[in-house]
Amino acid sequence: MSKNSRIFIRVRDTNMTQTTKTRDAFKIGTESVKPGTRKTVHLPVSTSHDLSSISLPVHVIHGRRPGPTVFVSGAVHGDEIIGVEVIRRLLNTKNIDGLRGTLLAVPVVNSFGFANHSRYLPDRRDLNRCFPGNTTGSLAGRLAHIFMKEVVERCDVGIDIHSAAIHRENLPQIRVTPSSLNTMKLAQAFEAPLILTSALKEGSLRKAAHQKKVDILLFEAGEALRFDEFAVRIGFSGVMKVLRALEMIPKSKAPKHKINPILSTSSFWVRSPAGGLLRTYRSLGDVVEKGDLLGLLSDTMGKVETEINATEAGVIIGRTNLPMVHEGDAIFHVAKVAKQTADHVSLEELEEGLHREPLFDEDEII
Repeated sequence: MSKNSRIFIRVRDTNMTQTTKTRDAFKIGTESVKPGTRKTVHLPVSTSHDLSSISLPVHVIHGRRPGPTVFVSGAVHGDEIIGVEVIRRLLNTKNIDGLRGTLLAVPVVNSFGFANHSRYLPDRRDLNRCFPGNTTGSLAGRLAHIFMKEVVERCDVGIDIHSAAIHRENLPQIRVTPSSLNTMKLAQAFEAPLILTSALKEGSLRKAAHQKKVDILLFEAGEALRFDEFAVRIGFSGVMKVLRALEMIPKSKAPKHKINPILSTSSFWVRSPAGGLLRTYRSLGDVVEKGDLLGLLSDTMGKVETEINATEAGVIIGRTNLPMVHEGDAIFHVAKVAKQTADHVSLEELEEGLHREPLFDEDEII
């Protein structure tokens, strides 16, 4: 990144002794992590009906040298498991122990949903609509409170990893708050194929973190309950690039592939005009014009067919994988972009490049 695009982060100094310029131990829950060490800390959350204890595991890498404190989280929705694999690779990257600052890795935030292959908690609440939570509310509220207090509020930056809901898939993309210049610079450093600015939703982790002045990148990619190698590689490389942009880890000689993200300020869903069986003709990353044929709906006998057409121009960033649809179901998610920008999208070339040559040297991962 150029000098003019330098990212300025207000580093929290709660774990720094300024007089001696040495770092204090990082305290989380009832545990302390000494500088230059790493530890998995289990934060108590709840007790199940069979009296077994349920905790929130947080892996802390506390560097010897000062720097930002960053969290990377996955499975806030329990069935969105892309982040689990991204974080596994991150924690097994060579030399990660030598980073500056502190890294908090939380592969599974919603362990209840993760264990049950479900988006939700046992009380059917969406954890990502329960932040900042509280100590006396629902199970979701209590988990949200613990995650906010013990992880989010200790950090300068967070990367929260999601995927599409079940039976859908998303193009790898970063979603950010449009009002934060630093967040946008971090999103550009991540180098996902697309950056989508989107409003903060009530009860979301992004909004709760924004209110605490913590920059959040929300990475969306792939589909629920599936590992998608393309999505995982983009996610892993993106996290590494953000850590490098924050000067927490050394900069590489040169990235294997340079991705110039396209920017979208809004998106819309193309919904099914009728019920039936769906045949899709467009894929993630495709550039479409208004009126383009996206798919066909037919009844089970094939006697009636209904076209699904793009209502506006844009890039397909999400779509359903389920052929059986009801009238009104969301079929294609389209991001609106300037035509001259959209013309540069080439997902096929990017995927081919990833298969020929990884984004980072393979020996970085053990």
